[in-house]
Amino acid sequence: MDLRIFTEPQQGATYDTLLTVAKATEDLGFDAFFRSDHYLRMGNGDGLPGPTDAWITLAGLARETKRIRLGTLMTAGTFRLPGVLAIQVAQVDQMSGGRVELGLGAGWFEEEHKAYGIPFPKEKFARLEEQLAIVTGLWATEAGKTFDFHGTYYDLTESPALPKPAQRKIPVLIGGHGATRTPRLAARYADEFNIPFASVEDSERQFGRVRAAAAEAGREEGDLTYSNALVVCVGRDDQEVARRAAAIGREVEELKANGLAGSPAEVVDKIGRYAEIGSRRIYLQLLDLGDLDHLELISTQVQSQLS
Repeated sequence: MDLRIFTEPQQGATYDTLLTVAKATEDLGFDAFFRSDHYLRMGNGDGLPGPTDAWITLAGLARETKRIRLGTLMTAGTFRLPGVLAIQVAQVDQMSGGRVELGLGAGWFEEEHKAYGIPFPKEKFARLEEQLAIVTGLWATEAGKTFDFHGTYYDLTESPALPKPAQRKIPVLIGGHGATRTPRLAARYADEFNIPFASVEDSERQFGRVRAAAAEAGREEGDLTYSNALVVCVGRDDQEVARRAAAIGREVEELKANGLAGSPAEVVDKIGRYAEIGSRRIYLQLLDLGDLDHLELISTQVQSQLS
């Protein structure tokens, strides 16, 4: 089971804070550092000092880290034109020496679009399908040849399809709870399917839908990696768990029901239940970015038991 650190900087974080967490992620032996792609905080809090851009952040981290994978859960398709996104991600992949992964979703948080003047189209899923076709098509185009795409929402003519990423193929993550269109899209374009904040039972049902869609599309068994994203709150004792839950404005029992919370043994046991249904990677949603002791505890008491 791979453990990856997943951050939500829109809730309030500077680039320096993210750099500190990313370096700790690397030093403590975690597999990857991922971040959300949002421009507006959610829920309580002031979001200070304000948002940071996902791909600018990852470009900086690409030069400051050496081993960990870097990526997004999920880049919002509404934020960037697909041709521009393909250039940005390929460049960051080059800057990292081939350590980038792209999670791409349709975009959903209407308030942040209103706040920053970003169009929020009604038909987002059909746009996402075209975006995936364009981004992956540009990267796959042989050097010296051109790429054309003529869709409903995007039109590319004789694109040189440059630059190329450092990796032969940048892994693409698709995720969500949708019962029909999401599995079909994952079966066609994804290297990894991620389901966010879902129970073991709901994850098993959705993984089954994606496996069926992948088989129908002719994908080989084991061709896709299946993963979960879950909030994490671990403590050496009940008092430490309660303190960490309070720091992120959550209740312990709610966190235990909907995430990975409790003692290291409790968390390892619950991760095992996700492993039994085929999850091979957990993105640990770390909400208190100033609590590096939390990261160290997860590394020494949870990750060590899963290696």
